[in-house]
Amino acid sequence: MSAALRGERLSRTFATATGDVHACVDIDIEVAPGELVVVRGASGAGKTTLLNMLGGLDRPTSGRVWIGDVDATALDEEALAALRRERLGFVFQSFGLIPILSAAENVELPLRIVKTPPAERDRRVAEALRLVGLAGHAAQRPGELSGGQQQRVGIARAIAAQPHVLIADEPTGQLDSRTAATVMDLIGDLVHSQGLAALVSTHDPLLVQRADRVIELHDGRVTSVVGAGAGAAAPGGTRVAPAGGAAAAPDAAPPSEGPALSGDAAPSTPGADGTPGPRTRAEARAQRDG
Repeated sequence: MSAALRGERLSRTFATATGDVHACVDIDIEVAPGELVVVRGASGAGKTTLLNMLGGLDRPTSGRVWIGDVDATALDEEALAALRRERLGFVFQSFGLIPILSAAENVELPLRIVKTPPAERDRRVAEALRLVGLAGHAAQRPGELSGGQQQRVGIARAIAAQPHVLIADEPTGQLDSRTAATVMDLIGDLVHSQGLAALVSTHDPLLVQRADRVIELHDGRVTSVVGAGAGAAAPGGTRVAPAGGAAAAPDAAPPSEGPALSGDAAPSTPGADGTPGPRTRAEARAQRDG
């Protein structure tokens, strides 16, 4: 089965005042239809950067992203936006609901943007709310719903356009552990019943057991892959095979000096006097502030 989402040797480097930050380094990844893949790692490990590149929200410094059979990295901004609307659904940690709209209106909004006919729009909204267990809450606004219910509205909005791929960045980050487990169960059920390819980031070890495959990130590199026949990649490996495939190490070993952490780290560049430069953003701030 061909991959619904694929990244080939993805790297993302951010330029900062103190030097380049290597948020992701040479990552290969595939997600198959009907597969729930969790990307796990500490804050700053590169999870959000990876998901943003795969979701067409950020362009890689090098490498390519394939959404189905389309090379997303070759598209201009207008075509890329159209591809996102057609094939991708996004779930955000902060829910991203519009407060003055009802649950049904929030779910309906992306369908209005693509000019889905009214009758079809109503049908999809009702079905999406039913799938997430909120058929009886369609008229309520976000402020009248619990945190877990709001995130379920966010999931309904993501699946209403019938995407091929679901991307969720820390979707349970603002929820208590019990509600978080319920939301992850819901995502897993939708993936397997609807045939979605889902990529979910989290740092919560209690949630990874619901995944078909777990990818561990550290310092912008894949350090292990576990689950669904993937086995475990050797530390430092970057090849991430889909379920039923095999994880393989890259052709060449990574450099001994690891990349900086996305969001929290900066490269270690020597200062003017030859002393070692800061390895983290915290160290850079400390040096800057004296």
